[in-house]
Amino acid sequence: MRARLFILPVLVCCLVLAVWLIRWHFSGSGIPIGQEVPAAQKTPASPPAATASVSSTDIYAHNLRLRKGPNFRVYVRWLRGRMTRAKPNVIPSFDDSESFYLDVKTGVLRANIGDIGHFLNTGMGSNTPFRNITLSGNGDQLRIQGTFHKVVSLPVEILGTISAVADNKIQLHVTKINVLKVPLKGLLGGLSVDMSDLFKPQNLPGVQVNGNDILFDTKQLLPPPHIRGQLTQVRVDNPDLEEVYGNAQTDVDRVEEWRNFLRLRGGTIDFGKLTMRNVDIVMVDLSNDAWFDLDLNNYQAQLVNGYTRMTPQAGLQIFMPDLDQLPPAKTQNVSLEWMKNRKTEPPAEILQHK
Repeated sequence: MRARLFILPVLVCCLVLAVWLIRWHFSGSGIPIGQEVPAAQKTPASPPAATASVSSTDIYAHNLRLRKGPNFRVYVRWLRGRMTRAKPNVIPSFDDSESFYLDVKTGVLRANIGDIGHFLNTGMGSNTPFRNITLSGNGDQLRIQGTFHKVVSLPVEILGTISAVADNKIQLHVTKINVLKVPLKGLLGGLSVDMSDLFKPQNLPGVQVNGNDILFDTKQLLPPPHIRGQLTQVRVDNPDLEEVYGNAQTDVDRVEEWRNFLRLRGGTIDFGKLTMRNVDIVMVDLSNDAWFDLDLNNYQAQLVNGYTRMTPQAGLQIFMPDLDQLPPAKTQNVSLEWMKNRKTEPPAEILQHK
């Protein structure tokens, strides 16, 4: 009897100790008493695979003349937006203008109407019936003149009103068509020619005819890099066609006296043999003229003939001459012989930026 009385307290103590250990174990794992263990903790899951950052690059530009191919230029009075990837797995590259889009939040961009006419003539190919196109106009009025070939070649004049419409498109609402200086509405009289005969989508991607309206999709129509954004206004301001994105006037007034520049921040871009992450680049025009002439096809020649410095934040400041101010030839190569003799003076072009 005494043995049983002795064993009973021992069993009670062991039971209390076991309960305390159980509570301590689960409280240490962060799981409240009485709550079921989540499935994710019952069977540890594999860590998620790391995902590559595809963040875009912020872009700011002032008085930038952007050459898009040999015969087309865009004059950027002001631009604030982003450089975004054209393909998810391809890093935007200065060496491949098809690799990125310029998504404009606010901006004022211009293109010379002579350049536009030349691009239309070369872009539609030799099989198009509408050739020798020239453009002119003023304000919201636009005139397109050209030669239409159907049996015989006929001079054609199209008059209309331009406006900005949805999806970054420019609409030309045709109000009059003149053939051989004979005014005609809609169909071109007994010639059985309508608007769709003049602008065929198969000849010029980015152009759509809908009744008396011609829609120009600038994303497809113009050379890369392709520009996107909320187009709010379009007008002819001779000798240019001006496009306004967003509410840009405040920004345009604020930066009027700033130097000409292009600034890139964030994301990842390629240029030449280099890749820069968390981009921090500013390109500054060395000249004092109206536009910073940047040629995407020859920008490395501009880099070589300018000079570059690194900021304390590991960014790059690049001071570049305009394309038409490049010297005939210039190299900044440091010879092996100079490397072998510490008493030899560095090249003059290095000393001047010391």
